Amino acid sequence: MCLLIGMTGVGKTLLLKRLQNYSSKGSFTESEENPSTIPTVGTNLVNVSVSKRNEVTIRELGGAMAPIWFNYFSDCSALMFVIDASNSTQVSASCIQLLTTLQSEKMQKVNVLILLNKVDLHLSVPLAELRYLLRLDDLINTALQPITVLEISAKDGQGLSEVVKWLAANSKGGL
Repeated sequence: MCLLIGMTGVGKTLLLKRLQNYSSKGSFTESEENPSTIPTVGTNLVNVSVSKRNEVTIRELGGAMAPIWFNYFSDCSALMFVIDASNSTQVSASCIQLLTTLQSEKMQKVNVLILLNKVDLHLSVPLAELRYLLRLDDLINTALQPITVLEISAKDGQGLSEVVKWLAANSKGGL
């Protein structure tokens, strides 16, 4: 199972719905209308086809559930951590949550994908600055788990095919 977590409002639910659409259509289209979303209270569980024969179960945990995320770590074989690249005031809180998650004993052998979402917005913090603020290079070099970083836009589909490729390569399947 792949766990999808991040602070409230970072775009996890839209990402999950876009991945689900990709699963049924096999591609992303910019003209595709974005599904409506509401903040997740609790969890969402979705199966996403990442190839003709491989399906990955993704469990999204609401940002408000951060104090109890650790209860879901034991079933996790991959982690997607979403950060809102357009919200500079939330980056430090996201960093603390990410570090807390990565330090959990149950997460030390889990493949991690850090998703810098909302890069399509004009307020988006440039990648070089985010790498500095989050100390991504140090994090990647010292973490026990393999970490990949992608810039994405769940809204316009930028980078989402790379997310599907990562899921195919790093998740241990479905239910």
